[in-house]
Amino acid sequence: MSPANAQLKIPDGAPVEEEIIQRAKRSYERLPILEVILERFALAVGPALKHYIGAICEARIDNIEYMPVGEALEGTPSPALISVVDTLDWDGAFALVVDPSLLISTLEITFGGRTSGRSKWTPRSFTAIEKKIGSDITRLMLDELTETFEKLTVVDFTVSHVETNAQAMVLAPPNTGCVKVRLHVTMDDRDGYFYLVMPFNALSTIRSLLVQPFHGGSLGGDKSWRKNMTDAIVETDVLVSANLHEARVSLQDVLNWTPGKVLDLGISTDQEVTLTCSGHEMYRAQSGKKRNGRLALKITDQLKDEEEMTNVLPD
Repeated sequence: MSPANAQLKIPDGAPVEEEIIQRAKRSYERLPILEVILERFALAVGPALKHYIGAICEARIDNIEYMPVGEALEGTPSPALISVVDTLDWDGAFALVVDPSLLISTLEITFGGRTSGRSKWTPRSFTAIEKKIGSDITRLMLDELTETFEKLTVVDFTVSHVETNAQAMVLAPPNTGCVKVRLHVTMDDRDGYFYLVMPFNALSTIRSLLVQPFHGGSLGGDKSWRKNMTDAIVETDVLVSANLHEARVSLQDVLNWTPGKVLDLGISTDQEVTLTCSGHEMYRAQSGKKRNGRLALKITDQLKDEEEMTNVLPD
């Protein structure tokens, strides 16, 4: 990752005073916790895109820069799909920019263009399907950003509107400081970029949390393993046994059984059924028949509460 502050562009031969003034203007306060959150966010984006696209995806932060909003927007690709994002708990909006390179790469992989060469982007208006794919990617990323921020504070990001020209949009006063993040996404043999431009005024309500030094820990965390495990568990088949009835029979009666003998088990039509899993009684159910003649069960009672069920260990 590049240094937090971008290199100053000072003309050759400029007086020392001009350099001091320019450096003073660019001396923005770093936000260590925000940088940690963004790193965790980048880790989560790859698995989320993989689930959406169906290809191996990875995301990493190329750089985090502190600069004026006006300069950040000038350095953003145009045209691009720029979502202006609001949340009720913040004092302003920020921008999530989907670069055309990421958009085209996603389209080609999603619609079977992996075998052909990568298309070259020429500036033009976005088609309806490109806007739809861009909207899906934006929503997916905002969901991951929301989940990452929840370790710090509760947020609910919503897209206010979408722009295509970064230089013409007004996100905050041009001289307002901001954090600009560029993330590089790779997917199979293709790649692309997206950007976050977060003005300081939008982050002012949580600034006291973001300026704190990070001493390590599980803030944010890489939750991809948890999602993968959850998906695997949800798709796992388990054996559920229905215990229709238990009858006590003397050993003498059992010894007297012969082939063809009818056993009266004493099961009534309203007999309750016990459902067990791995030897643990889970539910009570009422038996009945469907129209096709098959036996059906209607669960009437849960024998274990949720806390007990989460503590059950597999045999």
